[in-house]
Amino acid sequence: MRAIVVHDIFINVRRYIAESHMIFNSGRLTGYKVTRLLVSTCAVVGVAALAQAPPIPSTPLPMFSPAERAQIVAFWMQPGRVNHGLPSDLVTNGLWQVRPDPAGSTWLLKYQIAEGAAAAPPTVAPTAIQTLPDKQAWQNWVTAAIAWDKYRAQITADHDNERLQVGTQLGLEGVAPPQPGPMPQALQAACGDAPPFADVVAPQTSTVTFDDGSTFTYQDHTNVPLDYAYYRFPQGTDTGGTPVRAMPKAEVDALFERAGLTEPQAKAAKAVSMLEGGFDSVNTYDTGYVSIGFLQFITAGTGNGDLMHVLLREKQDNITAFNRDFHYYGVDVTPNGVLDVVNPETGNELTGTDAVMAVIRFKRLTAVFQHAGEKSNAFKIAQIETAGADYWPANDAVTVTVNGTVLTGLVSDVVHSEAGMTTLFDRKVNRGSINPFPAVLQKVMQQNNLSTIAAAAPYERDIIKQCIYRHDFLKDKNLSQPPPSPMNSTSPSPIVTNDNGTSSAGQH
Repeated sequence: MRAIVVHDIFINVRRYIAESHMIFNSGRLTGYKVTRLLVSTCAVVGVAALAQAPPIPSTPLPMFSPAERAQIVAFWMQPGRVNHGLPSDLVTNGLWQVRPDPAGSTWLLKYQIAEGAAAAPPTVAPTAIQTLPDKQAWQNWVTAAIAWDKYRAQITADHDNERLQVGTQLGLEGVAPPQPGPMPQALQAACGDAPPFADVVAPQTSTVTFDDGSTFTYQDHTNVPLDYAYYRFPQGTDTGGTPVRAMPKAEVDALFERAGLTEPQAKAAKAVSMLEGGFDSVNTYDTGYVSIGFLQFITAGTGNGDLMHVLLREKQDNITAFNRDFHYYGVDVTPNGVLDVVNPETGNELTGTDAVMAVIRFKRLTAVFQHAGEKSNAFKIAQIETAGADYWPANDAVTVTVNGTVLTGLVSDVVHSEAGMTTLFDRKVNRGSINPFPAVLQKVMQQNNLSTIAAAAPYERDIIKQCIYRHDFLKDKNLSQPPPSPMNSTSPSPIVTNDNGTSSAGQH
């Protein structure tokens, strides 16, 4: 039955092409910036058009020889190596679907920072953050604008899907939400004019096949909430892979043992991985650009993020495995830790930002990372080793000023429990630092008249409470916990950190 429906859809697509006599060459459809005629016409050719992006500029580097680049192109251009298709939920949700507008999402992050919530976890929507009374009108307007844009976009999608005879129309014409009205002037002055928050798009699936029979299927235009502030790349994708907790315990324990992590380090990494993904997880749609693995190591926009630490470790520790996992397929890392890839269609060698955008654009290169995460113990171990080296906070230096005296010490002088270390580990993974730990520590020391950093150890629970980020590990029974705080302790008031509000994890 499904095959018949899909065949009928293709018949309708060809008919619309014949009727329209128009060529669609737009990289992104923005719902309300185009005419209804263009929206309808785009529906018939969107699947093909989304596969064609502008050429990516090349910066040749000597990481691959001419013969290797020729072999890589020959491999990836084999028939059946990658196949594109219609969205997997075509029958129920139609060809045209509503997704966030990247420009609107970018504006939402600017709004969140202006709202005074730059340090809020990425799992919390900007419209759900408790705001100050003088900014409540801002939040009311943004919430209403998102609802209105979603409504208008869904109406557009329903009409076009109805013409193609696909999807279940939601019948929203009679249930319009209230219009947002004029944007508050103070909000406009702080954040600029708000772009549309919703797009009408035609998602495309891509299935990549390797010689060992492994297949990986991706769908672009990732379906995240319209109020998500970190959505950037509609051509990106997302897959959680196999969660670490779903893997056989003996296999996981053996990997962590081979990586040399201590038991507390391993417990912290496993606990935080539940907020991130599996060794084979992939995210290429958000502000991390390309995020890979059980802690979502990122390329960042310039291709020199912590994912390069993972690649360098595997390359240095096991060059045979690295060549098998990455170099053979056109992915490498330069000696100074920058991503380098071969364009699978042209053979051009790309580095830095160009390489990052190629991984986002070409699902063949995306699949290289997931294939390694699924098949290669060497890549898994490199991820674990990097987690311990980059994110374990015990030896992080801490400086505070108490009663005019500058004191220095280590996190381990204060934090002795696994729950406390895991809380700071989570902050380093997702925010890049242990903040606000130093500020909270300083306040606790001042309030309780402590003269040394080590003297704050009995107050660990109070301090860690103020550092909880994405998950409350003080409630995790699998982790050792700090003792109750002294009876006469003075809990600090919440500390608000002033960071840049950007996220490094693809958020799953």
